[in-house]
Amino acid sequence: MKVVIADDEPLARERLRTLLAQVPGVEVVAEVGDGRAALDACAAHAPALVLLDIAMPGIDGLEAARHLNAFEPRPAIVFCTAYDAHALKAFEAAAVDYLVKPVRAERLQAAVERARAFVAGREAASVVADRQRTHLCARLRGSLRLIPVEDIRYLQAEEKYVVVHHARGEDLVEESLKSLEEEFGDRFVRIHRNCLVARHELLELRRDAEGHVHAVLRHAERTLEVSRRCVPQLREAVRQL
Repeated sequence: MKVVIADDEPLARERLRTLLAQVPGVEVVAEVGDGRAALDACAAHAPALVLLDIAMPGIDGLEAARHLNAFEPRPAIVFCTAYDAHALKAFEAAAVDYLVKPVRAERLQAAVERARAFVAGREAASVVADRQRTHLCARLRGSLRLIPVEDIRYLQAEEKYVVVHHARGEDLVEESLKSLEEEFGDRFVRIHRNCLVARHELLELRRDAEGHVHAVLRHAERTLEVSRRCVPQLREAVRQL
C-alpha cells in the first residue's frame, strides 16, 4: 500500500514514517509539508492512503481532502492532528479515520486497516463536505494547478470539461458547470446554459443590432452572449453591483 504523509512538522512526519515501517505491506512514497504539495504528491504517486494534517500553511488538510475526493482512484484519507475539534468536519470530508497526536502505533495500525478496507471497496461512499472551496484544481500533464476562485472571471462548459478563464490564463477542470453553480452560486451568475460569470466581473449588458444581449466584463477582451432566459436575472445582478 502506497502512503503519502502530509504534515508541516518534520518531527510529526518522522514519527509517522517510523511507525509505518512496522506495518507490513506499507510503502511511504512521499513526505510533504503542506496541502498543495500533498495534492502534487498524490497526482504523481497515486497512493492508496494519505495521512493528512489539518492545520497546514496555504491549503489546509480539510480543503486538500475535498480535492483528493475528486481523484481517480480516490485515496483513503486519515487525518492526523493535535486537536480533536475538527473531527466532525474531517468525517464530513470522507476521512476513513481521525488520529490525535501523538499518534499511537496501535491506532495507526487500525487506521491502515480501515484504509485497506476502503480501497477494497468495503466501506460506504464518501459524504461531501459542505464547506465551499477556495481553489479549483486543474490537471496538467501529470501535475496540478490550483486556481484561486477569487481570480476566476468566468467558467465555460466545453464537452466534458469546464474551461476556467482566470487572471493568469485558461485551464480545464473535470467538473460539471451545474455542480460549480451549486457550490459557488453566491459568487457566479449564469448567463447561458454553458457559461457562468463572476458577479464582480460584470460591468454592463449591451444589445446588438440584431437584438442579442451580451455581457461586458471588466477583464475580458470580448463580450459574452447572454441567453434570452437568463436576461432578467442578469439585469437584476447588474443592478445590485
